[in-house]
Amino acid sequence: MKVVILAGGFGTRFSEATQLLPKPMIEIGGKPILWHIMKIYSHFGFNDFIICCGYKQYVIKEYFANYFRHNCDLRVDLSNNTLEVLRNHSENWRVTMIDTGLNTLTGGRIKRVEQYVGAERFLLTYGDGVGDIDIPATVKAHEKAGKLLTMTTYQPTGKLGVVDIADDGTVRNFLEKPKESGSWINAGFFVCEPEVFSVLGSDNEMFEREPMQRLLEKNQINAYRHTGFWKPMDTLRDNQELNLLWQDGNAPWKLW
Repeated sequence: MKVVILAGGFGTRFSEATQLLPKPMIEIGGKPILWHIMKIYSHFGFNDFIICCGYKQYVIKEYFANYFRHNCDLRVDLSNNTLEVLRNHSENWRVTMIDTGLNTLTGGRIKRVEQYVGAERFLLTYGDGVGDIDIPATVKAHEKAGKLLTMTTYQPTGKLGVVDIADDGTVRNFLEKPKESGSWINAGFFVCEPEVFSVLGSDNEMFEREPMQRLLEKNQINAYRHTGFWKPMDTLRDNQELNLLWQDGNAPWKLW
């Protein structure tokens, strides 16, 4: 299955760093968070990526265009202008980077890569969150539910927008604020059937709003409950916390 990653937003809540870089390229332990997300999927054998680019897309494109040289040992002989690769530290990844527009919202970005995904099941996630997600388990839950979309959900310590889930895993509603503790929120890491593209509208739709509401009305959203580690990188403080976990050797998302 192909993995679609949303990496085109402005990252306005992270303006300290996103003036120079797109948010998915902000580093944890010397590597972009985008790389960490891709390593999670790659650990489970998913190596075909489609990146939905937008804001400062050239940074992402240049990173992967030069990835091989930047991740191998080289010997350059200046006397005859030759270059020798001594050791390769690259990845077994196929990375397709698509310009999905500067101001396009998430629903429109996904719609714009439909031709690259094709008529097949695909995985989808955001370019700013990491976790010890069992990707094959999400796929298995998706297949068991038989719905068009499976969404990984998570119980946060704070209070954010929540997902109302029935006992059988069916998503019943989205709530802006939880009414009680123990609520589940959308953590991304979706499994999608190609029919999901049919509910996507214009560039001005957020995937999490109108398209998912259409799926909700058709009873076509399943929830996979993740009880391990998950953390989005929304602020500079989040980035600092993730870097500390990595530096201390306590990064739960490092499955590889």
